[in-house]
Amino acid sequence: MGIYDFKARTIDGREQSLSDFRGQALLIVNTASDCSFTPQYKGLEQLYETFKNRQFSVLGFPCNQFGNQEGGSESDIKSFCQMSFGVQFPLFAKVDVKGPKAHPLYKYLVTEKPGFLGFKDIKWNFTKFLVDKDGKVVKRYAPTVKPEAITADIEKLLKA
Repeated sequence: MGIYDFKARTIDGREQSLSDFRGQALLIVNTASDCSFTPQYKGLEQLYETFKNRQFSVLGFPCNQFGNQEGGSESDIKSFCQMSFGVQFPLFAKVDVKGPKAHPLYKYLVTEKPGFLGFKDIKWNFTKFLVDKDGKVVKRYAPTVKPEAITADIEKLLKA
């Protein structure tokens, strides 16, 4: 089982296989529209714009599990992200990222890269996972890590 074996519903309701991103480095992020970290959308979009022509993409997975900070519909989320932050990177439909109903992708991500002290759970919005071009999860970042701080790690992956 690897990253390319998973599918998810896009923000527009279409089933998409992550194998469509084969050969790209990815930054997978659980997002929310009403969180103190929401301004990170700007930095995530900047990473996407900077590196998208070098086989890189950001994948956003809205989640409403932390303080009900993503209560809107998929169309509300898409509009908010585009109008407020100019988001063009791929967004997916809302998912659970922890607990018994966690999306299988997130179960896989936390198994591959557990958090602090081996904790296999997502603690908050904007937890980020960096995946190399071969689909291997190489790094996990806490919600407090701003997207700009990941630039050097992405550069390193794209040169490999």
